[in-house]
Amino acid sequence: MKCNSYSAVALVVVAGSVLGVAPRLQAQSPSTAPAAEMPTNSSAHLAQLLPSLDEKTRRGLALQVALDRAGFSPGEIDGAPGANTDRAMAAFKAARGTTEFGEAYDDPVVTYTISEQDAAGPFTDNIPTDLVEKSKLPSLSYASVLELLGERFHASPNLLQRLNPGSTFAAGEKIVVPNVEPFTAPAPKTEPAPQIAEKTTEASKASADNSTADAPDRAVTVTVTERTKTLQVQDADGNVLFHAPVTVGSENDPLPVGEWKVNGVGYSPVFHYNPDLFWDADPSDAKAKIAPGPNNPVGVVWIDLSKEHYGIHGTPEPSRIGHTESHGCIRLTNWDAVRVAALVRPGTKVILR
Repeated sequence: MKCNSYSAVALVVVAGSVLGVAPRLQAQSPSTAPAAEMPTNSSAHLAQLLPSLDEKTRRGLALQVALDRAGFSPGEIDGAPGANTDRAMAAFKAARGTTEFGEAYDDPVVTYTISEQDAAGPFTDNIPTDLVEKSKLPSLSYASVLELLGERFHASPNLLQRLNPGSTFAAGEKIVVPNVEPFTAPAPKTEPAPQIAEKTTEASKASADNSTADAPDRAVTVTVTERTKTLQVQDADGNVLFHAPVTVGSENDPLPVGEWKVNGVGYSPVFHYNPDLFWDADPSDAKAKIAPGPNNPVGVVWIDLSKEHYGIHGTPEPSRIGHTESHGCIRLTNWDAVRVAALVRPGTKVILR
């Protein structure tokens, strides 16, 4: 079983620049506590910043934010550290030789004013789970402003509600959010993919047409480990540039262990559903094309691999990353998938083990 018969409306290699990611917000209330490592940051300081949370959730949130800011993603930030956070912490300690975060543990939240644009959407209500039914929708945007803000600040909607009791998440409201690099989903493409006479995959077309696109200055290797459900990007010297939790294959759709390469990167992809590639598909299903958007089955970015039908991609369900199984591909949160896409280029080595 393969992940899908993916192709994009416009598959473009844009390695080296993070599409849709804005600079990290600055705290609007100055901290009174000095920079400190995670174990010694005062409970009083966190209580002042996070009065609506209990002590355990405050410290869990601060740890998850510190890891995210250090490039060791805990996945969706929810204030309740589990396996994803533990693995990120272990990877941070192995890479840095310490568990100290310094300033990264201070000020785990900032304030953010919801804009008219945030509240205006557009939003896609009542998104079905069935892929054929999904294909009938003109777009797969966020379902609500709360979901949009959750992805922007790498957080679960539930955590945002706990941080902001009584908030209606309307335009003009000032809310408390995790102090991470804000994420904005790439806008869906409308132009057609370039036409090439050769019989190549869409990703191969993108690689050929964008061979001079901007890309990282140094070679990197992406390693996905099934046992730990993690992905790491390392430079030529073995330094960890990024770490994140992933969802990988299952017994029916095993991870294609081996060494592969990146063909290209597609942002805001269209998903081409082919039931022949899904072991659990309804026999009556026909092929279908599913519109782009953050709630697309592969999220907002597809990193095409040299293993046919397989890729590294985003997801419409960030809370399930690292906790469930996929149809063979490597799935990350949308914000982490875009981070990885910015670090790779055509030819980047990808080791699946």
